[in-house]
Amino acid sequence: MHFSHIPLAVMTDSYKITHPSIYPAAQRMVAYGEMRQAYDKDPNDNRMVAYGIRYIIENYVVKKWTLEDVEQAKVFFKTHNAGFTPFPFPEDLFMKIVNEHDGYFPLKIEALPEGTAIHAHVPVYQITADGEMSRLVTYLETLLTMIWYPMTVATLSRRARDLIQEAYNKSVDADGFWSLESRLHDFGFRGCTSVEQSVIGGTAHLLNFTGSDTMSASFYAQFHLNGGEAVGNSIPASEHSVMTAFRTEKEAMEAMIAEFGQGVFACVMDSYDYQKALDTVLPEVASFKLEKGGFLVLRPDSGDIVESVLAGLRAAEKVFGADVNKKGFKIIRGCGVIQGDGVSYKSLGQILNAVIAAGYSAQNCAFGMGGGLLQKLNRDTMSFATKLSHIVYLDGTKRDVMKHPKTDSDKISLPGILDVIRNEQGIPMVYPRADNYVPHKDNILQVVYDHGKVPLSATGSTLPVFSTPNHTNGSTVNESKILSSPGSLHAWPKFDELKKRVQTEWEALPKVFDPVSQELRSKIQYVTTGPF
Repeated sequence: MHFSHIPLAVMTDSYKITHPSIYPAAQRMVAYGEMRQAYDKDPNDNRMVAYGIRYIIENYVVKKWTLEDVEQAKVFFKTHNAGFTPFPFPEDLFMKIVNEHDGYFPLKIEALPEGTAIHAHVPVYQITADGEMSRLVTYLETLLTMIWYPMTVATLSRRARDLIQEAYNKSVDADGFWSLESRLHDFGFRGCTSVEQSVIGGTAHLLNFTGSDTMSASFYAQFHLNGGEAVGNSIPASEHSVMTAFRTEKEAMEAMIAEFGQGVFACVMDSYDYQKALDTVLPEVASFKLEKGGFLVLRPDSGDIVESVLAGLRAAEKVFGADVNKKGFKIIRGCGVIQGDGVSYKSLGQILNAVIAAGYSAQNCAFGMGGGLLQKLNRDTMSFATKLSHIVYLDGTKRDVMKHPKTDSDKISLPGILDVIRNEQGIPMVYPRADNYVPHKDNILQVVYDHGKVPLSATGSTLPVFSTPNHTNGSTVNESKILSSPGSLHAWPKFDELKKRVQTEWEALPKVFDPVSQELRSKIQYVTTGPF
């Protein structure tokens, strides 16, 4: 069964089904989501990239509920309680979604523009639900919280780019900086738990680099997010199965050179004996490679990751020679190394430092990150959470609420309805929204969903399935359900625009910053010491 056939009614944690009957009666409730800490609790850099809300909205939130969905959920809940007994669920609210709200989930979601660079504690999205439907304010938390994944991948990938760019600043001439775009390659597709994960995580990586072997993400970004303009690319490369299929590694390399030798191509070198392949096989195919005139990338895939890269560089220099650039570092002629085994943020820095210390330019090296990029992270890597922040009780009493556990101050939440406003330096900061609920004129949170209405796509999708705003059940969004008009700032921008936004805003932010305004701090003080 494909996920699109699962009713939205059950796309949440079991205990959330019971909350609508527990929440106090209210006129309005508001909740928000945030990353509560820096990547891997880094004390020296708490910047992050907000990205991924569009995928969740388009593929889940805007899915239209049907009577059949509610009936299927009803059958499911009959045996979902302990002992396979009936589980309490808000059937009345679910039926009203279908009958009174045209099947669209009845709330409003504001979110940061995709690709916005922020610091920890800046709200990524804010949910508002009114009237009797206010009891559903955190019902979508499970789905919306999944934004932690693309945000974490995008942030990790950007931090990795910082490491590589720092090495480039030290060892690469200006005319070689074009190669920075492809230095970190996404090798994570095969390690993903699903194709959907590869698309979500792989697309997040493409905000920062063009190199990717995760074609699902490159295809999705190109044709759904960028109007058909290419986003990701790769090169021909061998694998161990190809190398061992030949009687000798020499024959295998010659086959690669014969087929791809006029361009850029890669050969894995450790099928049997990495050092022997460097010392013996590489010199044997050198003249054929030079005859073809292309660029050979050597790929170690085992052993000590730092020494493997250095061994490859030394062997390539010995066979093909090297030139010294203006910064005094060696650039190997027509050959380089890509390390794709065991690459993490930490090991990436270690390899780059060793390469530069050995006198080689960082331009000689590329990196493939698989599990380290798309799998070895989780919601706690940057501690994403969604919490209730404001309630208007049925009698009209307004209350700002927050979580403030004495046993873990890192898990506090922010009170009230929030605005995100850039200060004079352009840094996004968090402020309380005005008591009349009207957003500040400079608030950068944008409405991305409003009772079924969604932003107009400005991405010029060339895929038939995306030619109009479609739901996963195949129904088309009525024109009245589109929030934006052409040219509106609230339309989803093209992916190339997101890349530029990330690059510009990330570099402009201080590495460490507390974005909570003094006005919000005063509110926190009041809430934690007030009558509640």
